[in-house]
Amino acid sequence: MLKIKKPIPGFERYLEADFHQIDDIFAILKVGNFVFTLINPYALTKNYGFEIPKDVEVLMELDKNNPPLVYCNIVKQEPFEESLVNFKAPILINPKNNTLAQIILKEYDVKPIKEFVKV
Repeated sequence: MLKIKKPIPGFERYLEADFHQIDDIFAILKVGNFVFTLINPYALTKNYGFEIPKDVEVLMELDKNNPPLVYCNIVKQEPFEESLVNFKAPILINPKNNTLAQIILKEYDVKPIKEFVKV
């Protein structure tokens, strides 16, 4: 169980989340009764990078020797190649102290997965 250190927008009342890493690319996050499919953004592109806000670094106890796992939410569509990856709001996880935060980035947006992989 992960402690949510910075609330997920729309899910502010939840203080914990259940995280299951499926493989190096996919994971599942359960918040209350809601289940999110997550993807490692670096499996899709190497051109994804951002600075973690200082308050989040402190809340999650992150530093250069303890970087977070980074995931983006997938909004599944039919067909799958129309699914959207939310690069704008990555979810950060510190597995060393079981904490989670979601941050909002101005420089990224939501993109269809078909821009990165052929399905």
